[in-house]
Amino acid sequence: MLGGTFNPIHLGHLIMAEQALSQLKLDKVLFMPDYLPPHIDHKDTIDAFDRINMIKLAIANNSNFKLETIEVDRGGKSYSFDTMVQLTKSHPNNDYYFIIGGDMVEYLPKWYRINDLLKMVTFVGVKRLGNKVETEYPVKWISSPLIDISSTYVRNSILHHRDLRYLVPNQVLNYIKENGLYE
Repeated sequence: MLGGTFNPIHLGHLIMAEQALSQLKLDKVLFMPDYLPPHIDHKDTIDAFDRINMIKLAIANNSNFKLETIEVDRGGKSYSFDTMVQLTKSHPNNDYYFIIGGDMVEYLPKWYRINDLLKMVTFVGVKRLGNKVETEYPVKWISSPLIDISSTYVRNSILHHRDLRYLVPNQVLNYIKENGLYE
């Protein structure tokens, strides 16, 4: 599972997913957009419909990447604990790895029912520039190129009319332009 707001999805997300898939020998990576981020620090997002469409475009050429819309379908705040309860009931034989960036590893103490969630998933941490790798939680760290792309940077680049090539997949860039997103 690679969960997040994906506001918008960018090449950093795809690199993280591919590195986890390869290094951990996973069957697939499910990209799971949240409906309403539960973060204490509020995040504004565009409509889930557009975020889902951009994910579909970004992962279309990788048969090991799939879209999981359980949180969008459920609506409300997207607590990972609630999602994993639902997924493990539906697919009790699956082993779940939850791929998160280093910034989210630092945020783990604030996650809803984190200790219960730890019984259902293995957290996979991907290092990000400026984030610590020390944590009190069991996190399996993987190596990945340290590419400092964030959705915030992409959105700010759009606002300042900077080029997005090599930050987001071309299909996503076209979708953003065609739909006037983030302007």
